[in-house]
Amino acid sequence: MKRDMDLIRTILLEVEESPSPEGCRIEVPGRSRDELYYNAQLAHEAGLIEARFLRGSTDFHVLRLTYAGHEFLDAARNDTLWVKAKEMVIKNTGTLTIEGLKIALSTLIKHALGA
Repeated sequence: MKRDMDLIRTILLEVEESPSPEGCRIEVPGRSRDELYYNAQLAHEAGLIEARFLRGSTDFHVLRLTYAGHEFLDAARNDTLWVKAKEMVIKNTGTLTIEGLKIALSTLIKHALGA
């Protein structure tokens, strides 16, 4: 299964919108439980979310965004910046990584601020 940075971003957005302080179950229209499970695991491993994963199942429960998850999401929230950051990283590296996106988003934000 492939990592999907857009889906990871969507997962973070869904968690942030959850009204429950006890976490949430993520559902994304058009995405399978396998895709969600896999990419949520990657977001967890990257330190963006805290989640519980049931072994032998595609069921998981996201407890919360981490501080790093909030920081990444705040930088990635704007659709225009997100698209530009992805294009910048792919153009310059040929691959899309969380670390590359963090750098690109930071660069774009600094540029937007005139820094």
